Amino acid sequence: MPDRPKKLLDQVRDAIRLKHYAIRTEKAYADWIKRFILYHDKRHPNQMGAREIEQFLAHLAINRHVAASTQNQALSALIFLYREVLHLELDRPVDVLWAKKPQRLPVVLTRDEAMRVIAAMNGTHQLMTKLLYGTGIRLMECVRLRVKDIDFAQSLIIVRDGKGQKDRVTILPQTLIAPLQEHLRGVKQLHDRDLAQGFGAVYLPDALERKYPHANRAWVWQYVFPAARRSRDPRSDAVRRHHMHENSLQKAVKRASQIAAIPKRVSPHVFRHSFATHLLENGYDIRTVQELLGHKDVKTTMIYTHVLNRGGLAVRSPLDEPLSVNRCP
Repeated sequence: MPDRPKKLLDQVRDAIRLKHYAIRTEKAYADWIKRFILYHDKRHPNQMGAREIEQFLAHLAINRHVAASTQNQALSALIFLYREVLHLELDRPVDVLWAKKPQRLPVVLTRDEAMRVIAAMNGTHQLMTKLLYGTGIRLMECVRLRVKDIDFAQSLIIVRDGKGQKDRVTILPQTLIAPLQEHLRGVKQLHDRDLAQGFGAVYLPDALERKYPHANRAWVWQYVFPAARRSRDPRSDAVRRHHMHENSLQKAVKRASQIAAIPKRVSPHVFRHSFATHLLENGYDIRTVQELLGHKDVKTTMIYTHVLNRGGLAVRSPLDEPLSVNRCP
């Protein structure tokens, strides 16, 4: 008998993996497509079009009160469904009722506050937080860092497949060279034990794994911050040691900020904001900061100049002005 056709969501997952998208993207897209179908009483997407997409996105904005970025992710998932899975062109462009995008300034720590949070941490979490503050890399870029991407000789870090699937180079602080080398010695011992037990393979993108079939066991491809336990890969079903889960560092930063009594909403991403702001305070060119952060548009980096001016740092309040000696009668 002929094989039964795959379910729609399985077709979506296959198309996403063919594009080598991250597993987080796969889960998010599959979830949005499922919610879209359920919202329209389980109608098949090939029976719907731009009108139904607009209704769903309006529902998210009006009834679910989602952020504009969340709404945009849902739209991306549905566009992917029609173009890459169903191979259908929508009957007309989608006219989206966008949720209002709030204009907020990023939370930035002072140098003293940043060091107080770091001082309240220890071990690997402290090293990772120092790396966030000292290099400006994102949380997921930190946990996905591999051994080969740290260049101690040139004091730099190569961020592979960052946001927008772009590579970039950022600085490696001199004060972190010795602690990172010491940390990697411990990771190497862990990797050697995994190899001795018949494990030691790490996740590689499909194209690399086919081209270099033995690279997944090589030391240079291992994660700098591996997980404490091995786990089963949800895609390949292979048992591997993945990188540390980002929630672990998020919880550690939150706990440390409470211990340090910082009256701000502190997360790992705040250290990236602080890195950029403090570089600008030190007089570095905004284009240099843009390159280190990996921003596509300098306008994104410009927000840190607004943080510098927040509170009127260059303006003297009238309340602070001394009273004039020569007063009019």
